[in-house]
Amino acid sequence: MSKYSFPTLASLGNQLALVAVIGVLSYAFFDQFYFGELPCPLCLMQRIAFVMIGSALVLNIRCGAHSAHYGWGIIGGLVGMMVSLRQVFLHILPGDAGFGATFLELHFYTWAFMGYAGLLAGQAILLMLPNREVRSHSVFANTIVIIFILLVAANLISTLLECGIGPCADDPVKYDGWIWLRTRFGF
Repeated sequence: MSKYSFPTLASLGNQLALVAVIGVLSYAFFDQFYFGELPCPLCLMQRIAFVMIGSALVLNIRCGAHSAHYGWGIIGGLVGMMVSLRQVFLHILPGDAGFGATFLELHFYTWAFMGYAGLLAGQAILLMLPNREVRSHSVFANTIVIIFILLVAANLISTLLECGIGPCADDPVKYDGWIWLRTRFGF
């Protein structure tokens, strides 16, 4: 691919899927800080699954398409679907208000389930494309990879501040990890 050529369909598909993952993680992160909604342990596991999918897409973008990369992305999607479906089933009884805020009258874990389904379908389609040359060093590809890496790092720091090095609270209301750091290191 020359410096100024349009990316292949497979390359563009991987980049757009990574943008979708960045959008999901960014909105979850925004909701956490703007609305003060700390993620529960199941929510954190769903973020990890999105990070797995995003990491597989980054590998495709930077190193070229490989079935193992798609495999890791599919495993991430399946794990995320199981975790989000578990959370849906925890709050499916009539009268149960669910956990956390809603967006368009659905909880984030329900949206996450649909997001995983869409990303799994997208990865299956990308696997079927004949020209799987997806390696890209364009400004756009480099930018989204850097944004993804920074977003993952910010989520890791946020989780450390929320949970510390122990298990996270089932219904978190404060950053317990920050308290642990302050008492341990005198911040």
